[in-house]
Amino acid sequence: MDAVDAAVEAAEAAAAIIRDARKDQLRVRHKGSIDLVTQVDLAAEQAIRSVLQAHTPSIPILAEEGGGADDLPTRWIVDPLDGTTNFVHGYPSYAVSIALQVDGELRAGCVFDAVNGRAYTASAGGGAWLGDERLSVSSTETLADALLVTGFPYDRRERIDWYLSFVRTFLMKGRGLRRAGAAAMDFVALASGCVDGYWEFGLNPWDVAAGVLLVQEAGGIVTDMEGGKLDLDRPRLLASNGKVHLEMSELLSGLLHSS
Repeated sequence: MDAVDAAVEAAEAAAAIIRDARKDQLRVRHKGSIDLVTQVDLAAEQAIRSVLQAHTPSIPILAEEGGGADDLPTRWIVDPLDGTTNFVHGYPSYAVSIALQVDGELRAGCVFDAVNGRAYTASAGGGAWLGDERLSVSSTETLADALLVTGFPYDRRERIDWYLSFVRTFLMKGRGLRRAGAAAMDFVALASGCVDGYWEFGLNPWDVAAGVLLVQEAGGIVTDMEGGKLDLDRPRLLASNGKVHLEMSELLSGLLHSS
Protein backbone atom coordinates (compact mmCIF):
# COMPACT_ATOMS: atom_id res chain seq x y z
CA MET A 1 0.00 0.00 0.00
CA ASP A 2 1.41 3.38 -0.94
CA ALA A 3 1.38 6.40 1.36
CA VAL A 4 -1.64 8.10 -0.21
CA ASP A 5 -3.73 4.94 0.11
CA ALA A 6 -2.67 4.56 3.75
CA ALA A 7 -3.59 8.18 4.45
CA VAL A 8 -7.00 7.76 2.80
CA GLU A 9 -7.73 4.57 4.73
CA ALA A 10 -6.80 6.24 8.00
CA ALA A 11 -8.83 9.34 7.18
CA GLU A 12 -11.88 7.28 6.27
CA ALA A 13 -11.65 5.45 9.60
CA ALA A 14 -11.60 8.76 11.45
CA ALA A 15 -14.38 10.24 9.31
CA ALA A 16 -16.63 7.28 10.13
CA ILE A 17 -16.25 8.05 13.83
CA ILE A 18 -16.98 11.73 13.22
CA ARG A 19 -20.02 10.92 11.06
CA ASP A 20 -21.52 8.53 13.59
CA ALA A 21 -20.98 10.75 16.63
CA ARG A 22 -24.10 11.72 18.54
CA LYS A 23 -24.11 15.49 18.87
CA ASP A 24 -26.24 15.28 22.01
CA GLN A 25 -23.58 13.13 23.68
CA LEU A 26 -20.54 15.27 22.98
CA ARG A 27 -18.17 15.84 25.88
CA VAL A 28 -16.47 19.15 25.20
CA ARG A 29 -13.51 20.46 27.12
CA HIS A 30 -11.34 23.53 26.67
CA LYS A 31 -7.65 23.39 25.73
CA GLY A 32 -7.73 27.18 25.89
CA SER A 33 -10.35 29.85 26.35
CA ILE A 34 -11.82 29.18 22.88
CA ASP A 35 -9.89 26.07 21.76
CA LEU A 36 -12.08 22.96 22.05
CA VAL A 37 -11.53 19.21 22.05
CA THR A 38 -14.11 16.42 22.24
CA GLN A 39 -14.06 12.68 22.74
CA VAL A 40 -14.64 12.45 18.99
CA ASP A 41 -11.28 14.15 18.26
CA LEU A 42 -9.58 11.65 20.57
CA ALA A 43 -11.33 8.59 19.13
CA ALA A 44 -10.66 9.73 15.56
CA GLU A 45 -6.99 10.23 16.34
CA GLN A 46 -6.71 6.75 17.82
CA ALA A 47 -8.32 5.26 14.73
CA ILE A 48 -5.81 7.06 12.52
CA ARG A 49 -2.88 5.93 14.64
CA SER A 50 -4.06 2.32 14.45
CA VAL A 51 -4.25 2.34 10.66
CA LEU A 52 -0.94 4.13 10.11
CA GLN A 53 0.92 1.98 12.62
CA ALA A 54 -0.42 -1.15 10.92
CA HIS A 55 0.79 -0.04 7.48
CA THR A 56 3.94 1.93 8.39
CA PRO A 57 5.06 0.81 11.85
CA SER A 58 8.52 2.38 11.49
CA ILE A 59 7.23 5.90 10.80
CA PRO A 60 6.49 8.02 13.90
CA ILE A 61 3.32 10.09 14.17
CA LEU A 62 2.78 13.70 15.20
CA ALA A 63 -0.91 14.30 15.96
CA GLU A 64 -2.74 17.25 17.42
CA GLU A 65 -4.16 15.66 20.53
CA GLY A 66 -1.53 13.07 21.42
CA GLY A 67 1.61 14.88 20.27
CA GLY A 68 4.49 12.68 19.21
CA ALA A 69 7.15 13.26 16.58
CA ASP A 70 8.04 16.92 17.11
CA ASP A 71 10.72 18.27 14.74
CA LEU A 72 11.53 14.87 13.20
CA PRO A 73 12.25 14.98 9.45
CA THR A 74 10.26 11.81 8.68
CA ARG A 75 6.80 11.45 10.22
CA TRP A 76 3.09 11.33 9.69
CA ILE A 77 1.41 14.64 10.58
CA VAL A 78 -2.21 14.25 11.67
CA ASP A 79 -5.17 16.43 12.54
CA PRO A 80 -8.02 14.05 13.43
CA LEU A 81 -10.69 16.74 13.31
CA ASP A 82 -9.79 20.13 11.88
CA GLY A 83 -12.60 22.52 12.66
CA THR A 84 -13.69 21.13 16.03
CA THR A 85 -15.59 24.31 16.90
CA ASN A 86 -17.53 24.01 13.63
CA PHE A 87 -18.25 20.35 14.42
CA VAL A 88 -19.49 21.13 17.93
CA HIS A 89 -21.82 23.83 16.61
CA GLY A 90 -23.00 21.85 13.60
CA TYR A 91 -21.44 24.25 11.11
CA PRO A 92 -20.68 22.17 7.98
CA SER A 93 -16.96 22.73 7.49
CA TYR A 94 -14.57 20.28 9.15
CA ALA A 95 -12.11 17.66 7.95
CA VAL A 96 -9.51 15.03 8.69
CA SER A 97 -5.99 15.99 7.61
CA ILE A 98 -3.10 13.52 7.22
CA ALA A 99 0.30 14.04 5.57
CA LEU A 100 3.54 12.12 5.25
CA GLN A 101 6.81 14.02 5.51
CA VAL A 102 10.04 12.24 4.49
CA ASP A 103 13.45 13.80 5.14
CA GLY A 104 11.75 17.14 5.64
CA GLU A 105 9.77 17.05 2.39
CA LEU A 106 6.04 16.49 2.06
CA ARG A 107 5.41 13.34 0.05
CA ALA A 108 1.74 12.44 0.43
CA GLY A 109 -1.41 13.94 1.86
CA CYS A 110 -5.14 13.54 2.29
CA VAL A 111 -7.71 16.07 3.37
CA PHE A 112 -10.97 14.23 3.95
CA ASP A 113 -14.05 16.44 3.87
CA ALA A 114 -15.95 14.81 6.73
CA VAL A 115 -19.19 16.63 5.90
CA ASN A 116 -19.46 15.47 2.29
CA GLY A 117 -17.36 12.29 2.44
CA ARG A 118 -14.78 13.40 -0.12
CA ALA A 119 -11.08 12.52 -0.10
CA TYR A 120 -8.77 15.17 -1.56
CA THR A 121 -5.34 13.66 -2.13
CA ALA A 122 -1.89 14.68 -3.31
CA SER A 123 1.51 13.11 -3.82
CA ALA A 124 4.79 14.84 -4.53
CA GLY A 125 5.06 15.17 -8.30
CA GLY A 126 1.80 13.30 -8.81
CA GLY A 127 -0.74 16.11 -8.72
CA ALA A 128 -3.73 16.84 -6.51
CA TRP A 129 -6.94 14.93 -6.95
CA LEU A 130 -10.56 14.50 -5.97
CA GLY A 131 -11.20 10.96 -7.14
CA ASP A 132 -10.43 10.97 -10.89
CA GLU A 133 -10.65 14.77 -11.14
CA ARG A 134 -7.33 16.56 -11.16
CA LEU A 135 -7.39 19.75 -9.12
CA SER A 136 -6.05 23.06 -10.34
CA VAL A 137 -5.78 26.46 -8.73
CA SER A 138 -7.59 29.44 -10.20
CA SER A 139 -6.35 31.67 -13.01
CA THR A 140 -7.23 34.94 -11.29
CA GLU A 141 -4.53 37.44 -12.24
CA THR A 142 -4.86 40.29 -9.76
CA LEU A 143 -5.62 40.80 -6.09
CA ALA A 144 -8.42 43.21 -7.00
CA ASP A 145 -10.26 40.28 -8.61
CA ALA A 146 -9.38 37.74 -5.92
CA LEU A 147 -11.59 35.96 -3.41
CA LEU A 148 -9.54 35.37 -0.26
CA VAL A 149 -9.83 33.24 2.87
CA THR A 150 -8.29 33.60 6.30
CA GLY A 151 -8.66 32.45 9.87
CA PHE A 152 -8.14 33.92 13.32
CA PRO A 153 -5.77 32.42 15.90
CA TYR A 154 -6.72 31.51 19.43
CA ASP A 155 -5.07 34.60 20.93
CA ARG A 156 -7.38 36.91 18.98
CA ARG A 157 -9.08 38.28 22.08
CA GLU A 158 -5.72 39.66 23.20
CA ARG A 159 -4.62 40.97 19.75
CA ILE A 160 -7.88 41.70 17.98
CA ASP A 161 -6.97 45.13 16.61
CA TRP A 162 -3.74 43.82 15.11
CA TYR A 163 -5.43 40.90 13.35
CA LEU A 164 -8.23 43.13 12.12
CA SER A 165 -5.68 45.47 10.51
CA PHE A 166 -4.86 42.62 8.11
CA VAL A 167 -8.53 41.91 7.49
CA ARG A 168 -9.21 45.59 6.75
CA THR A 169 -6.35 45.79 4.25
CA PHE A 170 -7.41 42.73 2.31
CA LEU A 171 -11.07 43.70 2.37
CA MET A 172 -10.03 46.95 0.71
CA LYS A 173 -7.65 45.38 -1.81
CA GLY A 174 -9.44 42.15 -2.78
CA ARG A 175 -12.84 41.29 -4.22
CA GLY A 176 -14.06 39.43 -1.14
CA LEU A 177 -13.00 37.69 2.05
CA ARG A 178 -14.31 34.51 3.68
CA ARG A 179 -13.67 32.82 7.05
CA ALA A 180 -14.98 29.26 7.37
CA GLY A 181 -13.03 28.02 10.40
CA ALA A 182 -11.17 24.93 9.14
CA ALA A 183 -7.72 25.45 7.65
CA ALA A 184 -7.75 22.11 5.84
CA MET A 185 -10.93 23.06 3.98
CA ASP A 186 -9.45 26.47 3.12
CA PHE A 187 -6.60 24.65 1.39
CA VAL A 188 -9.15 22.49 -0.43
CA ALA A 189 -10.96 25.60 -1.65
CA LEU A 190 -7.68 27.07 -2.90
CA ALA A 191 -6.50 23.86 -4.58
CA SER A 192 -9.92 23.49 -6.23
CA GLY A 193 -9.81 27.00 -7.70
CA CYS A 194 -12.72 28.30 -5.61
CA VAL A 195 -10.62 30.94 -3.86
CA ASP A 196 -7.42 32.64 -4.91
CA GLY A 197 -5.39 33.37 -1.77
CA TYR A 198 -5.14 32.47 1.89
CA TRP A 199 -3.19 33.81 4.85
CA GLU A 200 -3.33 32.87 8.52
CA PHE A 201 -1.40 33.22 11.77
CA GLY A 202 -1.16 30.81 14.68
CA LEU A 203 -1.26 27.53 12.81
CA ASN A 204 0.41 24.22 13.65
CA PRO A 205 1.99 21.58 11.40
CA TRP A 206 -1.10 19.34 11.62
CA ASP A 207 -3.27 22.24 10.44
CA VAL A 208 -1.29 22.77 7.25
CA ALA A 209 0.81 19.78 6.16
CA ALA A 210 -1.67 17.96 3.91
CA GLY A 211 -3.16 21.20 2.62
CA VAL A 212 0.22 22.65 1.69
CA LEU A 213 0.99 19.67 -0.54
CA LEU A 214 -2.52 19.76 -2.00
CA VAL A 215 -2.12 23.40 -3.06
CA GLN A 216 1.41 22.92 -4.38
CA GLU A 217 0.40 19.93 -6.47
CA ALA A 218 -2.60 21.86 -7.80
CA GLY A 219 -0.20 24.49 -9.17
CA GLY A 220 -0.27 26.99 -6.30
CA ILE A 221 2.44 28.50 -4.14
CA VAL A 222 2.85 28.26 -0.36
CA THR A 223 5.39 30.38 1.55
CA ASP A 224 5.71 32.32 4.74
CA MET A 225 3.93 35.65 4.73
CA GLU A 226 6.85 37.55 3.26
CA GLY A 227 7.47 35.10 0.44
CA GLY A 228 10.22 33.05 2.07
CA LYS A 229 10.38 29.34 2.78
CA LEU A 230 7.55 28.09 4.98
CA ASP A 231 8.57 26.66 8.34
CA LEU A 232 6.13 23.77 8.62
CA ASP A 233 6.60 23.49 12.38
CA ARG A 234 5.93 27.20 12.95
CA PRO A 235 3.83 28.23 10.00
CA ARG A 236 2.99 31.88 9.40
CA LEU A 237 1.33 31.09 6.17
CA LEU A 238 0.59 32.57 2.78
CA ALA A 239 -0.85 30.36 0.05
CA SER A 240 -2.19 31.40 -3.32
CA ASN A 241 -2.78 30.49 -6.94
CA GLY A 242 0.67 31.97 -7.62
CA LYS A 243 -0.57 34.87 -9.70
CA VAL A 244 -1.62 37.02 -6.72
CA HIS A 245 1.18 35.84 -4.45
CA LEU A 246 3.52 38.79 -4.84
CA GLU A 247 0.76 41.33 -4.23
CA MET A 248 -0.33 39.50 -1.10
CA SER A 249 3.18 39.03 0.28
CA GLU A 250 4.03 42.69 -0.25
CA LEU A 251 0.93 43.75 1.66
CA LEU A 252 1.59 41.26 4.44
CA SER A 253 5.21 42.33 4.74
CA GLY A 254 4.21 45.96 5.03
CA LEU A 255 1.65 45.17 7.72
CA LEU A 256 4.09 42.99 9.66
CA HIS A 257 6.77 45.66 9.68
CA SER A 258 4.41 48.51 10.51
CA SER A 259 3.13 46.85 13.67
